[in-house]
Amino acid sequence: MIGLNSKVKNVLLEIDFIKRYEKLSTFYNAERTSSKERLRYFDGEIVMDSITQLGYVVNFEPKDKYFKIIESQIDKYSFSAHIILDNGMVDIVWIAKEGESLILGLPIGEYSRLIVAPDYRIKKPIFGTYEDLDEIFEITFELFEDFKQKLLMQQ
Repeated sequence: MIGLNSKVKNVLLEIDFIKRYEKLSTFYNAERTSSKERLRYFDGEIVMDSITQLGYVVNFEPKDKYFKIIESQIDKYSFSAHIILDNGMVDIVWIAKEGESLILGLPIGEYSRLIVAPDYRIKKPIFGTYEDLDEIFEITFELFEDFKQKLLMQQ
């Protein structure tokens, strides 16, 4: 398994990523939203509106079936994200580049394995309503903004 960039790892530890993402995952879990209650079929326009409301420019990539947050440049860093909604679960890939070098590009659920232990797993948040999805987006993008701010302070 590949490792995390040391700067990225330090920032994730500083923002208490593991604890915060685990709290999200624990709340939006299979006990709260059973398999039968999951929002498996969703309206892409509603999802895009939800992401846009958070201040991001988003496109849908129909071939690979994911939502893509358009890259933004801040100083020497660029940031974007991919959002995959599958079977009522949310998987998000944060992407960060320093210049032309990719320093982060994994699903956020992988960070716990790379920081804590290879078998340490945080499950993907599960949603049954658009309201759940909105809240999951709010929390994960708040984490992403905290990540970006701390990374920029590392310069």
